[in-house]
Amino acid sequence: MTPALPGHDLPGFAFIAEPLDRADHLRTDTVALAALRARAQCIGVDDDGRAATDAQGNLQVLRAGAAEDAVFLGLRGDVPWFAQRIEQWPDDQSTLDLRAAAMQWPAFDSTLFAQARAVLRWRSQHRHCPVCGGALTFARAGWQGECAACGAVQYPRSDPAVIVAVSDGERLLLGRQSTWMPKTRYSTLAGFVEPGESLEQTVQREVFEESRVRVIRSRYLASQPWPFPGSLMLGFVAHAEPDMPDTHQDELEDARWFTHDEVVCALEGRSGEDGLEVSPKVSISRWLIEQWAAGARA
Repeated sequence: MTPALPGHDLPGFAFIAEPLDRADHLRTDTVALAALRARAQCIGVDDDGRAATDAQGNLQVLRAGAAEDAVFLGLRGDVPWFAQRIEQWPDDQSTLDLRAAAMQWPAFDSTLFAQARAVLRWRSQHRHCPVCGGALTFARAGWQGECAACGAVQYPRSDPAVIVAVSDGERLLLGRQSTWMPKTRYSTLAGFVEPGESLEQTVQREVFEESRVRVIRSRYLASQPWPFPGSLMLGFVAHAEPDMPDTHQDELEDARWFTHDEVVCALEGRSGEDGLEVSPKVSISRWLIEQWAAGARA
């Protein structure tokens, strides 16, 4: 049984509420898995990361039962859930991507979708052994890749990335990429952890690389699985020097300091057409901004 998370209410972002009991002990029980497949609920996800919807736009479960190549996701009470890769949907089948689903669906459905999308993409991207190039076969209900040629074993991976609400004590540092719309949309800074690097070192390096702002200290708050395609976002607040942001050297189009009043107006939707807009509520970025506005500091 998957234990409940400690503490109070869960953070208000997507893909963490109402998770399945992943029931790891059943992944090697072939008899139990066969019985579960016979009565399974199954979510289908195509290679573009889209799931089927019904006429009302809700999650549409595939036929009863699960195929042999479907991945066992876990249990919800006594109900087993599996994920099936779909090569092509029927022409009349409506579908939805995960970002849109997170805005519309109940928490359980979007959390289920996120897990299914992540593990199926791992399988589609790891059909060959990275050691010798041999074909992989899958065991442990779809969660382990095995190479018959060299014996190497592969498991699903999540790429760790930090995402940071950086403050100089009075203002919040936010940045934007050139492709984001509208042009007034800004978000917290983020970046991937490099080999041999601590999370705190990543915070310092990524913030400096993207903005030339120097972080003094940082503090971890929460994490979010982010299957776009397979990241784990590790949320921090950080205290930094009041440096002038400079984005000429990185992928950001702009980064700037925003006052507490500007951030609160954006969170409350009072910024107007030309004012700051922040990340949507499904993301940990929005939650980190809310935490800073409520007084969280490093």
